[in-house]
Amino acid sequence: MIRLSTLSARGAAVLMLGSLLVLGGCHRGASRDTVETTQTQNQFDMTMKAYKNGQFLIDGAVVSALDAGSHFSYLKDAGRLPKTVLLLPSDDSKIRKQHLQYMARLQLDYGFVAYYDDGGKLARINPVETKARALEDYHAPVTAPTSDTSKDASGKAYGDQGGGSDAGGH
Repeated sequence: MIRLSTLSARGAAVLMLGSLLVLGGCHRGASRDTVETTQTQNQFDMTMKAYKNGQFLIDGAVVSALDAGSHFSYLKDAGRLPKTVLLLPSDDSKIRKQHLQYMARLQLDYGFVAYYDDGGKLARINPVETKARALEDYHAPVTAPTSDTSKDASGKAYGDQGGGSDAGGH
């Protein structure tokens, strides 16, 4: 009888271990902070879109990360700071690492919870893992000067003597 109870106890332990391994394999790679994208945007207090060069679209306006921080500061002063913010890709840009780093900084500074669209699922932005980035203003790319900028009002290039009749005077 003793052998039967130890044999059944070992069998139950092996069965339990096997079922735990099977259940653990089903959830491998899944994060508990992700939800399906099929949830509506109305469940979030605020929705922002990623735009080019680390900028954001807020209520249809293109703003830099620094301006987005100012917007959240205004909302905080007005008592309308959102508790949850959703970051979506825009038609012009997908969500990049820079956007996530700026959102992590905003999340730390203003205490809201931020989510983003991660390939069909909504993932929560973890400010510690994302390495929050200092907010910056947008600087347009530098363009080469055109030939018109080095001319005076008459159209002559600066430094051009013009060779008129009174130049040199002999």
